[in-house]
Amino acid sequence: MAIQTAMQFLDLQMITIKMNIGEELLKYQVQSKVRAIAIAEYASSSDERFRELINCFLSDNGRLAQRAAWSVSWAARKKPDMVQPYIGSLVNQLGRSDVHNAIVRNSLRVLEDIEIPEIYHAQLLNTCFDFIQKRETAIAIKAFSLHVLFNLTKFYPEIKNELKLIIQENIEFETAAFRSRGKKILAKLK
Repeated sequence: MAIQTAMQFLDLQMITIKMNIGEELLKYQVQSKVRAIAIAEYASSSDERFRELINCFLSDNGRLAQRAAWSVSWAARKKPDMVQPYIGSLVNQLGRSDVHNAIVRNSLRVLEDIEIPEIYHAQLLNTCFDFIQKRETAIAIKAFSLHVLFNLTKFYPEIKNELKLIIQENIEFETAAFRSRGKKILAKLK
């Protein structure tokens, strides 16, 4: 209840005031969920503001990009149509080795819930299969990759067997989060 009240206050305050999203993202030592959601609310109130948030997300400043990633994922949940022009940028972030896991994780979180244009399917298939097969990949990245791959089976039913096999071969060696997501996907694939 306190979080909701704080969010409502921040939402009203930030939407009525012109905010520099980059400055706001870097303003505090630690970023809170309330602040990330409030920034997402502000950014999703106009295309111009959302573009400013995406520019922060694509920034070479690692700290700024990492903090923007969380707000981008919240904004995309609220208004998925706003993220459509930036899907290519999200997909390209996945292939970069110089970005923080938070950026990759939040990019995948957005991509698991939206319609992805066919032009990005091949790149996304390769990247997500790479993520789930590498032991050193962070578990949240693997879990979101599984879901993205599952979504792509609607377009490419021929990958179902490969996805099943990878899940089955790795399920006993992975964490509870991977096992849970893997079991759900296996049930849907049958």
